[in-house]
Amino acid sequence: MEITGGGRLEVRITSADVGKRVSVRYVTDPAEPGEKFTDAVGVLTSWESGVLLITQKSGESVRIPESALAAGKVVPAAPARRRGPSATFAELARATARAWQPVESEPLGEWVLRASFYEVPPEGRPGGAAAGRRVGFTRRANSVLALGDPGVPVADALTHARAWYAARGLPAYVQAATGAEGTQELLCAALDRHGWRREVSAEVRIGALAPIGDLDADVSAVRLSRTLDEAWLRRYRRSPGDEEASPAVRSVLASGPSVWFASVPGTGGVPAAIGRCVVDGRWAGFMAVEVDPDRRRLGLATSVMTALARQALDEGASAAWLQVEADNDAARALYDGMGFAPHHHYHHYRWAEA
Repeated sequence: MEITGGGRLEVRITSADVGKRVSVRYVTDPAEPGEKFTDAVGVLTSWESGVLLITQKSGESVRIPESALAAGKVVPAAPARRRGPSATFAELARATARAWQPVESEPLGEWVLRASFYEVPPEGRPGGAAAGRRVGFTRRANSVLALGDPGVPVADALTHARAWYAARGLPAYVQAATGAEGTQELLCAALDRHGWRREVSAEVRIGALAPIGDLDADVSAVRLSRTLDEAWLRRYRRSPGDEEASPAVRSVLASGPSVWFASVPGTGGVPAAIGRCVVDGRWAGFMAVEVDPDRRRLGLATSVMTALARQALDEGASAAWLQVEADNDAARALYDGMGFAPHHHYHHYRWAEA
């Protein structure tokens, strides 16, 4: 915090600092006897009607009455990681998008509207979605990739996106990121103002690829293939489960510059473990690492990732990325041990229909 020569805290930010990273100290409850302070660090995303909105690295927003401010200053971006690969947000966001491509897309300026859906037949499926409607295969393949300028005011772009998804019988989602230099805290605040609500968040993590390939893992049983087969899909927990495995599902999973599928044989025609890797220049993206619940903690996930990493190294990749939801403690522990560290958070905002 800024302290003047007399030892007093000082507020050194104004509404002109919207869009900058700030650190503030504020009174938590002015009505309570004895002032209690807390701190917030993040991007100042608005300062209107006497209220500041600070969006933190995790995507959580803090609303602070101007009257509660005790101190505040603009602070530099968080220091870059000292180990592992370096990456800008824009580079990494585009690499992750290329690894999970939609079936249908439409540009809106520099934004991309993306859709990948399948029709639920009139008779429906046991345990499946309601019959007779369209279902999007994952939010990633059915959301707006909002990188850059949409070419129109954001409010108009969001109205267009809502209509585009409604015409396809799908809910409207926008993907946005927080927590790194160049991420989209201002867009997240705009989404919130315009009635969109954050539905799910995850971390994008990065790490050096060679240490994963060098792990002392048994890869003898891991089979690598360019082909997405029925057995692999039977283990994949996000597969709709149709006998035909929707063409949209197959299209998304097979998309990417250089795609590999890994599997470890199991019983009953279902692999004990699977994984997917997309090699794209220096990047190797790991997705869909799944293990039979009865065979967890036996090192199968490590074996799958090691085999995929070695293949990616052979193709010239040197850095790795993956996405993990914040509440997946087991996966986070596994990736911590492999040297992955958080780069930024990404969020899916859904239009909150009245």
